[in-house]
Amino acid sequence: MIPVTVFAGRKVAVFGLGGSGLVTAEALVAGGAEVFAFDDNPDSVANAAARGVPTADLRALDFSSLAALVLAPGVPLTHPEPHWTAVKAKAAGIEIIGDIELFCRERRAVAPDAPFVAITGTNGKSTTTALIAHLFANAGWDVQLGGNIGTAILSLEPITNKRIYVVECSSFQIDLAPTIDPSVGILLNLTEDHLDRHGSMENYAAIKARLVKGADAAVVGVDDDWSADIASAIEQHGRKVERISVRRPVTDGYYAEGSAIFEAVDANTRQVADLAGIGSLRGTHNAQNAAAAIASARLLGLSDEAIEKGLKSFPGLAHRMEEVAKIGHVLFVNDSKATNADAAEKALSSFEHIYWILGGKPKTGGIDSLEPYFGRIARAYLLGAASDVFAETLDGKVSAVKCGTMDRAVAAAAEDAARDEAQEPVVLLSPACASFDQYRNFEKRGDHFRELVLARAAAGVPSEVR
Repeated sequence: MIPVTVFAGRKVAVFGLGGSGLVTAEALVAGGAEVFAFDDNPDSVANAAARGVPTADLRALDFSSLAALVLAPGVPLTHPEPHWTAVKAKAAGIEIIGDIELFCRERRAVAPDAPFVAITGTNGKSTTTALIAHLFANAGWDVQLGGNIGTAILSLEPITNKRIYVVECSSFQIDLAPTIDPSVGILLNLTEDHLDRHGSMENYAAIKARLVKGADAAVVGVDDDWSADIASAIEQHGRKVERISVRRPVTDGYYAEGSAIFEAVDANTRQVADLAGIGSLRGTHNAQNAAAAIASARLLGLSDEAIEKGLKSFPGLAHRMEEVAKIGHVLFVNDSKATNADAAEKALSSFEHIYWILGGKPKTGGIDSLEPYFGRIARAYLLGAASDVFAETLDGKVSAVKCGTMDRAVAAAAEDAARDEAQEPVVLLSPACASFDQYRNFEKRGDHFRELVLARAAAGVPSEVR
């Protein structure tokens, strides 16, 4: 845990006692703050109290006596309307912050030279964060990985100048971090997302921009207009910017051509990496992720040799184009994290000869936008609530079968793929749907797929059906 000492001896309210909120309250207590923790869920309050966290009904508390209100990132700050605690805090004139902001203040207080890489963007955050952490860990650094990727930032090891902190940041977290100041800030891309929480695309982009505007060095993907404008604005203020593109060469920064990553300095270019043969980094979207990771690693002094070794050994993320096994000549890929069509597009664009397992609780728009990739699909295997509507979309375009459940889909897809004479047919779970009709979350769905595939591999299922 990182004890938060910057509020020692002062009163702080903490609202939202889920995973990160509970850790935040404990970190403040450990740092000497007088904490008043609360949640709208009585069970969460009881759990916090059982763990020794001081709790109080914030509805009855005089907020003018507080130094700050610390909100969990899931609590609305502005839209669709401010949470009642935010209304009380604004009326009392106290600041409203989150756990990322507490980390930043503690870092400035105790170890301002501790390397801190912060990553945001609409897509690709988790892969880029994991890849950066892997590059440094593989080179022998003491790496602390956390934030939106699943580990609360304040649960990491205490801040020292000898540790590097690699942190994924959501827009919700950045909104509560007004002084975020990483050594390297990365903005991968921007498309419409979470507008119900931010009100407009302009607000959403401005929040994301805060992370890179406060960085010592900024790495910005420039393949969308919003991000390109942010890069230009940072540069106009005299800050260092490394531009990233997978669509065109840049004069200063990094760009991809096929599987090759190039560095450009004053229009002079050199190849710095080749992703060919690295299964965990397939596809154009992963070229962007890799380019951003390479840029940040080089900014912090990692050698080209260390970067090359790290790229080649990167295992990838669970449930995101995760290569589970190869049975005979058939590759099995778990992309359960693809809970909408935009996410599934990344996987469909990365493979040929696809035996596609999809379905679940459908999202607005379905899979209509994926039609340009239907030519890559040998057959589709439909799961859950979306089966009927997806069958209609695919009718006359892709051979499809309603399997209903994952075990039936895996068995049918594996048997069909085994008969494919292509060099590497792929059984791909990329559902383009939420999981909630059959699974608690996408992780459970992906775990089930992985278990079924590994069971087939362990049983020695032949690559040819008899």
